[in-house]
Amino acid sequence: MLRLSKKMLFAIEAVLDIAFHAGSQPVQSRTITRRQGIPRRYLEQALQHLVREGVLIGVRGPKGGYRLARERRRITVGDIVRVVGKMETGDDPTKDDNGGSELGRKVVRELWRELQDEVTIRLDEVTIEDLCNRAHRAKIISEGRSNLDFSI
Repeated sequence: MLRLSKKMLFAIEAVLDIAFHAGSQPVQSRTITRRQGIPRRYLEQALQHLVREGVLIGVRGPKGGYRLARERRRITVGDIVRVVGKMETGDDPTKDDNGGSELGRKVVRELWRELQDEVTIRLDEVTIEDLCNRAHRAKIISEGRSNLDFSI
C-alpha cells in the first residue's frame, strides 16, 4: 500500500541530495545527515536497500560514499518509493479480499487501488533530474557543484 512515511521521505531526500550535491567524490552518508537532518539509523538502512535495488552505487574506502547508479534523468521518484515500500512491512488492507463488507471490498478498496495506481503512474513520471531542476529554481545552492574546479 502506498503511504507516505518518514523512511520514504528520507530516501527521496537522500537520493536527491546525492544527485544535487554530486561532485567529483562520492557523497558520504554523514554529509547527507548533516545537510538533510536525516537520522543515520533511517539513512544507512535506506541507502543499503537503494544500492541493492540498483538506484545507488556504494563506493568503499576512506573517500567512499554513494553515487547514483544511473543518470538522474533515468531515476524516478517511483523507483525510490518501490524500494522503500519493500523495506516497510505493513499490512495492506486493499489486498485482503476476505475481511470487511461487500461495499468495502468491491467499492472502497477498489477505489483505493485505483488511486494508488494513479499516484504510482505520476511518481514514475517525476525524475530526480526534475527535482534537481526544482531545487535550482528554488535557488538552493549545491555544495558539490561549487566545489568543482574546472581550471586547467
